[in-house]
Amino acid sequence: MVHYVYILSCCDGEFYTGMTENLKRRLVEHVNGENIATKYRRPVKLVYFSGFVNKKLAINFEKYLKSHAGRAFRNKHLAEPARRSEVKPR
Repeated sequence: MVHYVYILSCCDGEFYTGMTENLKRRLVEHVNGENIATKYRRPVKLVYFSGFVNKKLAINFEKYLKSHAGRAFRNKHLAEPARRSEVKPR
């Protein structure tokens, strides 16, 4: 089984990082507002995902991306943060 770590870009200019075994289903949940963490931050856009065959590696990578060093790595290598002027207010 493959475990996915993914990054969404939210309408507020911030990112959401998560992990799932079914990426398509999880993205539909985010888009439809079925996830409380992104429900009021829609629309969301998938900007990165990576698959892992080992669940522990996926969990560790997700935790890393949520750390200070991981956010810097994400911004430099995986996803460009939106400029505040590009973010549209709701």
